[in-house]
Amino acid sequence: MTPPGSALPESPPSRVAFLVGLPPALYRALVSAFGLFVFTLIFTSLMAFTYEMTCDRIRAAKEQEKMRLIAEVLPNLHYDNALLDDKINDKTKIEGGTESRVGKVWRARSGGAPVALVFETFAPDGYGGRIDLVVSLDSEGRIGGVRVTSHRETPGLGDYIDPAKDRRKDKPWIGQFVGADTTMPTTRWEVKKDGGNFDYPAGATVSARAVTHAVGRAAAWVNAHREALFTAPAEKQKE
Repeated sequence: MTPPGSALPESPPSRVAFLVGLPPALYRALVSAFGLFVFTLIFTSLMAFTYEMTCDRIRAAKEQEKMRLIAEVLPNLHYDNALLDDKINDKTKIEGGTESRVGKVWRARSGGAPVALVFETFAPDGYGGRIDLVVSLDSEGRIGGVRVTSHRETPGLGDYIDPAKDRRKDKPWIGQFVGADTTMPTTRWEVKKDGGNFDYPAGATVSARAVTHAVGRAAAWVNAHREALFTAPAEKQKE
């Protein structure tokens, strides 16, 4: 007990007392900053938790979508390897790889023997800008299939390049590339209006021309470097 008449010992000033003694404007600013800090901390923690909980499902969904597109451009071709794991990204060590406009390349094999190459490419000059594509090439240098993966072509006019939007469900425009010989002269990789081999819808030449040029250019490079592409070491997936 404190003896009668003795002064009580002073307790150290609390943080709250310190804040209360501040000018009102500074006090409100510090309280707001602290609240924002706590909110940011909680929000970041929740986002990290959500990502950890969903990243596997997102990755699985991406792989499923890739396999769906690959299955569309590899009709009736048997392969027994893990296709998504047998891929290459870096083509700088292959002649012309940097300028090839070829993205990822997946290798389909059966019993270790080459079956087909599936690769990404793009047309920079669509009516609405860039058109992304995935193409397959069989072991004899012929196109197995072509699909558009993204584009900004005019709905109802140029979007026929996507078979899902093409009104001709029985014979989609993009199906005409199947079986095309990649050793054809570049002059044949044109729409018929320009003296080439490929049809185009009337009034929508730009989209057809862009896709035709992109497929012919990329497929010719891939075919010329098939052996190097099949023998290059596989790279780990990077998503």
